[in-house]
Amino acid sequence: MTELIRENVAAVRAEIGRAAEKAKKENVRLIAAVKYADAEELTALLEAGIDEVGENRVQQLLDREAIYAKYRPRVHFIGTLQTNKVKYIADKVDMIHSVDSLRLAAEIERRAAEHDRVIDVLVEINGARESSKTGVFPEDAPALCRAILQMSHLRLCGFMTMGPRFESDAAYTAYFAGVRQCGEEIFSALGIKEKPLFSMGMSESFTAAVAAGADMVRVGRRLFQSETN
Repeated sequence: MTELIRENVAAVRAEIGRAAEKAKKENVRLIAAVKYADAEELTALLEAGIDEVGENRVQQLLDREAIYAKYRPRVHFIGTLQTNKVKYIADKVDMIHSVDSLRLAAEIERRAAEHDRVIDVLVEINGARESSKTGVFPEDAPALCRAILQMSHLRLCGFMTMGPRFESDAAYTAYFAGVRQCGEEIFSALGIKEKPLFSMGMSESFTAAVAAGADMVRVGRRLFQSETN
């Protein structure tokens, strides 16, 4: 298993590299989505050189504290985050990708202040307006971003999106490009000089996301499966 994971990590990094070169995009970051990884698989990932992981579940993140303390990866929270769970991770994550309401942002701000730290956050955009997905609609994102900018313990870094399943890379790329344009326009309108970061693309769509300008891709299944799966 360890060798399989090592090979998969290398293969995914190579695919990201090729897509980034074609898109003339530098420094695309691989976030290993570890929702379905057990402790042995997570350890193998970290031994294979993964230095950024994405957690979807608060309890699972807490259960892995000892592993993270040993290997010191950057820990991202990429799943839906309930306000009553923020207190458990406010001192344990480097970035939260899924900020989708003012209420959640305010709770992250409050808990970050208790730990005297600033947490990097991304606003989650539901660009396809899917009722089954979280995230704010594009027209509601500017107000949420504006509110976050007033919070001294949050650092607004950019945007995340999930997106629907498409049948082609071209359709994925078009969707991600639309979210990127939306995010860039919001930062410009708010007078933010830094370029926004974009967390876009998963196992089936990460190369399309890179083509559309993703800075971070969240890959899970591809890191663990064999070619025959």
